[in-house]
Amino acid sequence: MRDDLGFEKLLGEEGFFARLFGRSPSGGSRERLYDPDLPVVLLTGGPGMGKGRLLRAVRDRFATMVPVIYLDCGSPVYADRAEAEPGARSDTTELLVEGARRLCTWQGAGGSFAFPRLFAGLAMIATGAREGTPEAVGTEVERYEDLPQKQRIAILRTGDFWRGVLRGSFRNLLITLSGQALDPYSAAVSNALLDALFERLAPRGRAELERIYGTYPGAAGQPKHGLRNLAVDFQAGGEARELAESFLFRALREDLEASYASPRGWFLRVGRPGLLLDHAESPLGERLLRAVLADRRGGQRDRVVIVGTARSADGGAFLHGGLPPDEVVPPAEFRPSDGGPPAWSRRTGGGADRAPLADGMLVLRMPFLTGDQLRRETERMQQRAEPEGGTNRRRIDAAVARLSGGRPHTVIRLAAATAAFRMPADANDRDVLDAPLRLPGDGAPEQPVAAVLLKELVLDQLPVRLPTELRDQWLDLLTHLSVAHDEECADVLLRHHQSGHVHYLTAHHVSQLLTDTGWPSCERHFVGDFGLRQLLVHRLYGLRPDGAAWYADHHLLRDHYASRAAADDGAPGGGAPGRGAPGRGAPGGTAFRSVMTHRMNHHLVSGGADDVVRHLAATLPGRPREWCAELLEIAQAPYPRGADARRERAQGLLTAEGPALRRTVDQLLHAVWLCEERTRPTGKETARTLAKLLDLLSIMEFDGAGQLGRTATDWSGLAENEQPLLRCTCTDQLGRRR
Repeated sequence: MRDDLGFEKLLGEEGFFARLFGRSPSGGSRERLYDPDLPVVLLTGGPGMGKGRLLRAVRDRFATMVPVIYLDCGSPVYADRAEAEPGARSDTTELLVEGARRLCTWQGAGGSFAFPRLFAGLAMIATGAREGTPEAVGTEVERYEDLPQKQRIAILRTGDFWRGVLRGSFRNLLITLSGQALDPYSAAVSNALLDALFERLAPRGRAELERIYGTYPGAAGQPKHGLRNLAVDFQAGGEARELAESFLFRALREDLEASYASPRGWFLRVGRPGLLLDHAESPLGERLLRAVLADRRGGQRDRVVIVGTARSADGGAFLHGGLPPDEVVPPAEFRPSDGGPPAWSRRTGGGADRAPLADGMLVLRMPFLTGDQLRRETERMQQRAEPEGGTNRRRIDAAVARLSGGRPHTVIRLAAATAAFRMPADANDRDVLDAPLRLPGDGAPEQPVAAVLLKELVLDQLPVRLPTELRDQWLDLLTHLSVAHDEECADVLLRHHQSGHVHYLTAHHVSQLLTDTGWPSCERHFVGDFGLRQLLVHRLYGLRPDGAAWYADHHLLRDHYASRAAADDGAPGGGAPGRGAPGRGAPGGTAFRSVMTHRMNHHLVSGGADDVVRHLAATLPGRPREWCAELLEIAQAPYPRGADARRERAQGLLTAEGPALRRTVDQLLHAVWLCEERTRPTGKETARTLAKLLDLLSIMEFDGAGQLGRTATDWSGLAENEQPLLRCTCTDQLGRRR
């Protein structure tokens, strides 16, 4: 897998990250962006957009030139390590310690780093060790003895921060108290540790601890008070612990800043250091982002580049201070396709210290692959020549483009799976999802690429706020929701498939979870990402033999809207069409012009094509414009697996019964259905068929027939250029990425 696919400009010698770090991958100096106040850079994009891949590529390209480390906030390893001493450690402290230790061994310009300020705080929270005895505290403090000073005699002789602190000195001092009758967590242990800390400090070190820990809440300028309060808050848990953890993160950044700002650092160090926080949408990552953003909003300045990842397009609700969506001011944004990075500055003046945390962000929207990038990747993976002039390869390229929507990870997996794949005759794009894929290096057998993608994009990236008890149901629920259009029909499906369950998700809940996970919304489809929806539709058809689960879901919705239509017809003013609204599947059930049109959509997909034709033929005269809109809404539906006779039926090659109007409507419905499904090429042949059929209708003898001539011109032009006839957010994106 290419680590730079889609990121070439971001990672280049003159790219965004070279200017952010002030150093190019080859070591050249670059003018630094955003001096002296740095934004936190947040890479945003849903599953498969390559956020983690980009962070790892940044580390690999730049880490020999500037101190850049990658930390995975979503890894369970930090919580596992903290579990051994829950009163003295947390997942946050374990991540900070790991980051500091990696920087302690950095061998680039200026050499390794020391973390005396961080060490002081860690030593104090060690007093919360499980047994609370001096021996236990001493053992815990020893975990951090590699952090406070560089192991270089030359530096120690020049009066380093921790001059005179010898290995084991804290443990030795604490052991002298071991024979005394002390209660666990006795103040004597904390006092002994503080005495050891300050007695061995050089004057500069003592001044630094006064400056930093003297500002801890409640310290009143006294560093010993600040360190005691830090330990008490940490051991209290909850919000108090978060305050202590955020201060420790500040201490780490202060240590890095001091290494650059010292006379020696000024001569030897280059560029900026960087902390790359993958999965920063996790609770651990959110706490770290919150801490650094609050510090910088409050006036703390350092040169540490913080780059995090988040799936939600807005970066996460915590950034916006609880404001309702219509009052949120979006953070500064950078789209690589738009050119160079934007200007950025923090809000100033009245209220700046109360501004939402998003004010300190620069959001980098992860780029989709362009058509050229996508084609190059599929060509790179190609395993054999095309004796038929490349027809099969072009068909596969088109299928990969539509199913992926340019989502890099999906492109990579589909390109690998279809390298030697041959599309069946008259294939639907979803046929490529059965192509076998063997993941490199895991020794596992081949499996369909659809299964791999569902695991990697859905199961491995569950919503952060999805209740634990519902995690094993998430994929199945999404699979059934792939046939839903709006929140109303999504709720119908959810009630049916969660019947009897104690824990329950509504369509509104699922919509929020999808948004938080970075999946886009669409006004006409509840699952608003076209590629994800095709994966789920493909899985739905295979859940039970002969597509039984597919048909059952569509029948359920067909019957629901049949009842709704009957109720509306019997009510005063019933049957009035509802208009669509923006959002995820148009909340409130307004993705269709009318309940009857919604019903006919599900009836068409579940075997009721003849009934739909009779309905359309009966409702055309006198209302051609409204009828065309309803036809498009009915036909925006996936086609079940198996033999596809739509093309033949559209061209009149299959016998249809009834008068000329009904036969022509039958053909037109199937031609439009081919265009609107968006999982096979349409092109000139289908465009000619559309034009011919609409022209035939335009000269028939019914009221308003002549208005269909203009529609023939418009629709055939769209079909010839592979554009959707009925635009919505997800299908419109396919056309723009061709």
